[in-house]
Amino acid sequence: MSIKRVGVLAGTLCVVSLSHALPPAPAKLSGGILGLVASSSGVPQMGAAVLLYNRYDHLLQRVITTEQGAFHFAALVPDVYTIRVSLASFLPALQRNIVVQPGMQSLLNVNLATVFSSIQLVAVVPADSSLMSEEWKWVLRSSSATRPVLRLLPELAPAGSSPPRSASTSWFSSTSGMVKVSGGDQGSVLNADPDLGTAFALATCFLGANHLRLSGNVGYASSSGTAATAFHTSFRREFAGGESPEVNLTVRQLSVPMRARATGLGDMSDSSAPVLRSLSTTLRDQTRLTDKLRFEYGASLDSVTFLDSLNYFSPYGRMTYERGKGQVFQFSYASGAPPAQLLARTSESGGPLQEDLAALAAFPQVSLSGNRVQVQRSQNWEAGYRHTFGSRSFGVSAYAESITNAAVALSGAENFASLQDLLPDPFSDSWVFNAGQYRSLGFIASVDQKLGNHLDLASAFASDGTLTADQNAPAVATPDELRAVLRKARRQSVTTRVSGVAPWTGTRFASSYQWADLAALMPAHTYLTQPMQEPVGLNVQIRQPIPYFGGLSGHLEATADLCNLLAQGYLPLSTTTGRILLVPNPRTLRGGLSFIF
Repeated sequence: MSIKRVGVLAGTLCVVSLSHALPPAPAKLSGGILGLVASSSGVPQMGAAVLLYNRYDHLLQRVITTEQGAFHFAALVPDVYTIRVSLASFLPALQRNIVVQPGMQSLLNVNLATVFSSIQLVAVVPADSSLMSEEWKWVLRSSSATRPVLRLLPELAPAGSSPPRSASTSWFSSTSGMVKVSGGDQGSVLNADPDLGTAFALATCFLGANHLRLSGNVGYASSSGTAATAFHTSFRREFAGGESPEVNLTVRQLSVPMRARATGLGDMSDSSAPVLRSLSTTLRDQTRLTDKLRFEYGASLDSVTFLDSLNYFSPYGRMTYERGKGQVFQFSYASGAPPAQLLARTSESGGPLQEDLAALAAFPQVSLSGNRVQVQRSQNWEAGYRHTFGSRSFGVSAYAESITNAAVALSGAENFASLQDLLPDPFSDSWVFNAGQYRSLGFIASVDQKLGNHLDLASAFASDGTLTADQNAPAVATPDELRAVLRKARRQSVTTRVSGVAPWTGTRFASSYQWADLAALMPAHTYLTQPMQEPVGLNVQIRQPIPYFGGLSGHLEATADLCNLLAQGYLPLSTTTGRILLVPNPRTLRGGLSFIF
């Protein structure tokens, strides 16, 4: 028998075994993930644990490979998933961003080794077609892990042929990137997540289990006209047992305009404006204590330089208990700013690259108190519960939070007789005011209903502690008098949200409206155990793929982010020389064009 016939026979046998081991294909509106697990020598591995996670790293299913090393996850909602394969004596293999399409099967080839394990997406085939299709056979035959005869008997290989190159020995794999140009109304900033204009992000995996991400944002501050930059790099390593330590380094630089009469900082012009610099180093890791208990933890060391040097240490952690039957309990603690690594993201967040770019814009919220520079910080304890059954899920979370040096945006602050302890905002013509410190307690209850594969409805009721100002108080003349009229209050809000994907155009959209007490000075609490993170008023996000006929592999995407379109929540107050506006949630209108590859 010829060598070619031996190889074809071996691949065909693997296909036949796999087809008998798998259940029938699911419905056309759902998708699936199936694959083969083998050692580096091509021997199928029985009893390997294959775990399926959703985009939030929540465990969905767990299966064991068959005698042929096969596994199958059927009837999956089209989305992005993560697969983790582990077996004693082998290094675990992990693959993120596995796309499941309606009516399609994603075929995986898992290579387990003692040094570098890997997972390859070898094909995407129709779910209702036979697994014995010629396309599936050809893919399996051409895969090195499904040719045990040729691998075990190298003497049968043709003279001069070289062994197939395994994906685990590749220097770089799973590389993706994005370049984005954007602009628009920067709003009254402070809480507007400033977008500097030109951004890039790159993610790659090298030597199997090492993940590297780089991103940057370069532009000009709209008010000072000076350069503003931010760069971020992240390195993560996958280890056996589920540990995946990650190191992040973020640097930011921004010139702050010194407007006339800024007496708190001396007599300065815009040409001699001081520079705000921040350096943040974050360590993050997670470990699975049991099959149902996962602990995510980390800490950041931040250094802020602006007229003075401030250094602070911020630990955080979150415990997740997956009880089963769709029930998840979470407990978290965070200090400093809310850690972006633990934020519960919605499916419209745009993926890890978009999240990296959003994190770059999170400049420290700096203010002045007693002519000294201060940074807003918080300490937050939170507990949450979520129950998912079928297409519906319920959630409830409660928190206790302490905030110091709360920063509030002021518009029209020139009407004050004294601008002492007021800091010009770097991104607009408004000012930053230090409202002091306060404590708050709150909770949120939410329900999420999926309507088919393309539409999602959600609603939530929340009650938060916040600050407000007595509008019946006498006219104020200085920031100190303004601080004296502030008091604690409760804010109730009801939020509705509609999101989904247009099946014909591929447009991803999300629209929300929040009814809330508009006399609140501080934004709503940022939850670490709930995906509902909607601001007050009317908000719209749109991501539209654009046909691209260039020579490079990739696609174009137009984005529009419209926040607080009705400009709600602005709180007017009287001063001895006019009126000012307290702006907790500014209106922002932004658009951009991204090239994603």
